[in-house]
Amino acid sequence: MKKELLETFESQFEQSLIDEIVAEGKLVEVPAGEILMDIGNYIRSIPLLLSGAIKVLREDDEGDELLLYYLEQGETCSMTMACCMGQTKSEIRAITETETEIVMVPVQKMEEWMAKYKGWRNYVFESYHNRLNELLHTVDSIAFKNLDQRLMEYLIKKSEVTNDNCIRNTHQEIAYDLHTSRVVISRLLKKLEKLKKLKLHRSHIQIIDL
Repeated sequence: MKKELLETFESQFEQSLIDEIVAEGKLVEVPAGEILMDIGNYIRSIPLLLSGAIKVLREDDEGDELLLYYLEQGETCSMTMACCMGQTKSEIRAITETETEIVMVPVQKMEEWMAKYKGWRNYVFESYHNRLNELLHTVDSIAFKNLDQRLMEYLIKKSEVTNDNCIRNTHQEIAYDLHTSRVVISRLLKKLEKLKKLKLHRSHIQIIDL
């Protein structure tokens, strides 16, 4: 685990902090499609992402989901940190988008390292800043962009985090992430196909030029 931590966090964390993470953390390998944390659960550990990607979702009162943002290598979830510090239940759902390696750090270490390590403090503050910007981007997209634009951004981002120009989600799964209906997504995908932006296959969507 130490080798992976050094490769991911060497430029951010002090050597002594990496040693503590190795001693206190637990390395977990998670396949794609697994729920790492769910709405209503208490959070006991902070995830540090070594490889892969995680999507973070919000759910409304009717059970419909909205994709908030993705977590990628070297990142953590600031919402998780906020729940840990406030000892409150999770208000988000985190699902692995790809096969993922994570170091789970006990929550009690968070405050200790905040006082002890400048690298950890900077990492936590940067995480809050990045997640806030992504949330603002999500709000702006919903408020100011039409669904065509949101769908294209969604497909581009998913391709980036999976490092694959083939999107292997169903139209219904995409509709859930964008908080709309499958019929609307299917219609927009057909429109993009006619524009030669993508190619629809039985099992996947191939991005050509978005």
